[in-house]
Amino acid sequence: MDLSGKRIGIGITGSHTTFHLILPEIEKLIEAGAHVYVFVTHTMATVDSPLETAVNRMEKIRQLTKNKVITSIIDAEPFGPKYPLDAMVIAPMTGTSLSKFAQAASDSPVLFAAKSTLRNENPVILGISTNDALGLNGTNIMSLMNMKHIYFIPLGQDDPHSKPRSMVAHMHLIQDTIKKALEHKQIQPVFVPYTN
Repeated sequence: MDLSGKRIGIGITGSHTTFHLILPEIEKLIEAGAHVYVFVTHTMATVDSPLETAVNRMEKIRQLTKNKVITSIIDAEPFGPKYPLDAMVIAPMTGTSLSKFAQAASDSPVLFAAKSTLRNENPVILGISTNDALGLNGTNIMSLMNMKHIYFIPLGQDDPHSKPRSMVAHMHLIQDTIKKALEHKQIQPVFVPYTN
C-alpha cells in the first residue's frame, strides 16, 4: 500500500513518556509522501512534563509537519465532512482517552477527529500506552477490537514485573499498521513481547 498523497491524522494524547517515540514515525510518514495532520489533547498542548515544555513539544510538531497543530474541536471539525482523513492514528493513546473513545465520547480534538474518521468509514488505528491495559481498561480494548474500522498497533507489556497491567504499542509499527488498515486488515499478531 502506497501512502503517497494519503491524508493521515495523528492524534497524540497525554502519555508524555512515549511522546518521543512518535516524532520519528511522523517523519517516516512524511518521507513516504503522506500529508500528516497532528491533533493533540489539551494536556499535550498545555502541560509541561519533566522531559520538556508543552511549547517546545508543539514547536517540534509544527516544524516537522509544516502544518498547524490542531488543538481545538473547532479546528478539528473540518476534517470530518469537508477534508476527510484517509486514516487516523491515535498514538500514544492513554487509558483515559481509550476509555472515553470506547464510550463514544468526543471531548478532545483527537477523539473528535477519530469519530469523524469512523463516520466516513475510514480506519482509526490505536497505539495504546496505559498502565491499565490489563486492568479495568482491558474491557475497553476488547470492545474496540470488536468494532468495524478500528485497528491496533501491536502492543505488549512494557514492564511485567513492576507494572503487570501496563501495555505499550510498538510505535515503530505505525506505518505498517496503517498500510494494513487501509486494506481493512488488522496487522498480526496484535499482542507481542514489548521491545521498543
